[in-house]
Amino acid sequence: MTSRSARTTARTSSEARAVARTQTLIKGEHGIGTVRKTTLPGGLRIVTETLPSVRSATFGIWAHVGSRDETPALNGATHYLEHLLFKGTRKRSALDISAAIDAVGGEMNAFTAKEYTCYYARVLDTDLPLAIDVVCDMLTGSLIQEEDVDVERGAILEEIAMTEDDAGDCVHDLFAHTMFGDNALGRPVLGTVDTVNALTADRIRRFYRKHYDPTHLVVAAAGNVDHHKVVRQVRAAFEKAGAFREPVAAPLAPRDGRRTVRAAGRVELIGRKTEQAHVILGMPGLARTDERRWALGVLNTALGGGMSSRLFQEVREKRGLAYSVYSYTSGFADCGLFGVYAGCRPAQVHDVLKICRDELDHVAEHGLTDDEIGRAVGQLQGSTVLGLEDTGALMNRIGKSELCWGEQMSVDDMLARIASVTPDDVRAVARDVLGRRPSLSVIGPLKDKQASRLHDAVA
Repeated sequence: MTSRSARTTARTSSEARAVARTQTLIKGEHGIGTVRKTTLPGGLRIVTETLPSVRSATFGIWAHVGSRDETPALNGATHYLEHLLFKGTRKRSALDISAAIDAVGGEMNAFTAKEYTCYYARVLDTDLPLAIDVVCDMLTGSLIQEEDVDVERGAILEEIAMTEDDAGDCVHDLFAHTMFGDNALGRPVLGTVDTVNALTADRIRRFYRKHYDPTHLVVAAAGNVDHHKVVRQVRAAFEKAGAFREPVAAPLAPRDGRRTVRAAGRVELIGRKTEQAHVILGMPGLARTDERRWALGVLNTALGGGMSSRLFQEVREKRGLAYSVYSYTSGFADCGLFGVYAGCRPAQVHDVLKICRDELDHVAEHGLTDDEIGRAVGQLQGSTVLGLEDTGALMNRIGKSELCWGEQMSVDDMLARIASVTPDDVRAVARDVLGRRPSLSVIGPLKDKQASRLHDAVA
């Protein structure tokens, strides 16, 4: 039998041999655009993209938790926790946190999604050590005190009320419910008044301890940054906070699929006294790992992604039936959504829905023209590059890529994948996605006769 002292010595030796692993994932010319990744022995991943020509840096920490990880009773807990991490730590009060970043002209914020949460700060490159210290402190040392939970509850209820007042925003939550029902993907990220009122500090603290382990986190920094300095500063911050529960641990793998059930032919209407009716007509899309997502992106751009798109031309330019009309895609680990949104006068709802449904059916059956596809490829390539022209966008790209895909893709590779999409690829994905029976979500002041005709759009 091995003695206790021998086991301790063996474990200590194993820990001593555990070292950080650093890889160059994308090698840019002269260091520009170089993406590096270091995995610490405690399971924390740190990715950076270096741009020596800029004077700013964005630092973020991504957590592998979103509203999808909540039970019905915990709906809204992820977003609630996002708020609470700004309320104070063992080192800083809420004022200290905000004042530290304000004092150097930086900006700090966070966002919660269905499958992840992100906290970030954008500062001058010389102030990056401060941003690292503040954000790491928030993630590892938050107190989540009872009085802060009670105070922030009011702010979150106001945020829910603000969303409810914006029917154009609220209809997207309704569409998720229409498609997924009482599934975690179908519930609102913010939670509801009832679930937020029911959340306690103790339940939120348990949720925090479960989901904010370093193995669940990805640190991302982009701009005029030195990878090795970022790694040293982040490692020191986490070790000082005692955040590494295990000295040697493997990072959490990207989220896998759960075969979420999606609806077909469902109609949900919320009657509300608004000037416009807000509608989303849509169907199941593709998971974010589906190789056909590049073709779907081109299809989405041509169908409703710009002023020259079919839906914009048919609904707005030719007939003036809506000011805002567009299509969009959302990809999750195991499924996705494709939707067409329009805001119009209530009397025009059925005309707008008929045009949208006719266009979807026509493209599903006949596809798009080669000219439309070529124009969409160019538009998508241009918007991809232009959307990455600031350090915040770059931080988002590398952080989300590591968390959701476990790999990085250079901008050139992304552009090449878009350029490789053929007309046949687009027509095939159009038949598969647009050929499915749609569902419909509507918010607006529709009368009984108008409401009864909504099912015609999904028949």
